[in-house]
Amino acid sequence: MSSPAPNFKHQDSQPWYKNYMVVIFVIGMPAFVVIACIWFVYYSYQIRDSVVRDDWYMDGKTLYHDVSRDKLTYDLDLHGKMQFADNGDVVFYLNYPEQSLQSGKLLNGEPLTYPDSLELSISHATDIKKDRDAVLKHQEGNKYTAQVDLDDVKGKYYLQVSYDGKNDWRMQDVAKLPRPEVSFNPLPVFAKS
Repeated sequence: MSSPAPNFKHQDSQPWYKNYMVVIFVIGMPAFVVIACIWFVYYSYQIRDSVVRDDWYMDGKTLYHDVSRDKLTYDLDLHGKMQFADNGDVVFYLNYPEQSLQSGKLLNGEPLTYPDSLELSISHATDIKKDRDAVLKHQEGNKYTAQVDLDDVKGKYYLQVSYDGKNDWRMQDVAKLPRPEVSFNPLPVFAKS
């Protein structure tokens, strides 16, 4: 007894676009992948990394960090204290070493003066929208003030006070803000062994 020959000429009675396999695998999945790619490109653009704010520069393909301003702060033995008030007032005290105050000269021989203004940079560790820049204005003696609107949520900040004059120095510290006070000291990395 012989089996009947298969009928390969069977035709589907419905058109191709009504077949669920075509809709899911041929149209649906590629469309989903294209939409997902567009969304990921948009999302990656929205959360892109911010530009580094520091003394970095490129020379060919080599990255360098300029520490001359930090070294000058160490050589002049500059210290500072910053106080934060709840209303946004920032008070900074620039402290010269006792030897400089007595002699009237900085440790590099320059005359001791208090600059008219200092630059203040407060950079949030992860959110560029919380970065703040201000100018600290000289009030009297070693006291400087500015108005800075900080975020109420406690977070890690990089603080920098700098002077862009003949003696081009800067003081840096890392602190969780808000807090009432931050102290600035020269970086100990420059101490001779």
